[in-house]
Amino acid sequence: MDPSTPRPTGAELEILRILWDRGAATVKQIQSALSAGSGVSGASVLKLLQIMEGKGLVQRDASARAHVFQATCSEDRVQDQLTTHLVDRAFGGSAARLAMRALATRPSSPEELAEIEALLERFRSQDGEGGAE
Repeated sequence: MDPSTPRPTGAELEILRILWDRGAATVKQIQSALSAGSGVSGASVLKLLQIMEGKGLVQRDASARAHVFQATCSEDRVQDQLTTHLVDRAFGGSAARLAMRALATRPSSPEELAEIEALLERFRSQDGEGGAE
């Protein structure tokens, strides 16, 4: 997913999450996997997938009777793109402000806090070597 690829909408993200979990799926499988409260019909799923294919977010294998869709972008790449957009628009480019707000608004498990501390320590140790990755 290059930077010019459009950001997925909320409904598109729901579909991408299913594809990231499964690897590939038919329209029917995606519809079944969507939460009952999502309100997205089978026809809507197909239309969303067609739009997503046009955006370059998914690809379709039409060799079988039921077309199989697969994400063309990794979850990490999409998260990077969405995070960069959020940091720039809502936090004036400050990743630190985003992190502090995220930690202040949602509780973190001890395991998550340990991961955050390890990441901060890694960044601190790299600081003398020219900064973070």
